[in-house]
Amino acid sequence: MIYEHEIHLLLTGVVMPDMNGKQLAQRIRAIKPDARVLYMSGYTADVIAQRGVLAQNTEFIGKPFTRKHLARKVRKVLDKK
Repeated sequence: MIYEHEIHLLLTGVVMPDMNGKQLAQRIRAIKPDARVLYMSGYTADVIAQRGVLAQNTEFIGKPFTRKHLARKVRKVLDKK
């Protein structure tokens, strides 16, 4: 069964068991190409970039974050063209 409704945003961890966030995003975008993606991690963006896990200019929020910071970041990702 395929999810029939629009997916506006996928908020996913970078490092997860079984599959990483990049793989999950690829699967979601295969069926919902307009879905935006925001990655989160306890690792810093620099560490993740150095390891080549995420491409440069990928939307990312580091943990811990406040609800206010998350809300601002989500709004930024959704408003991005």
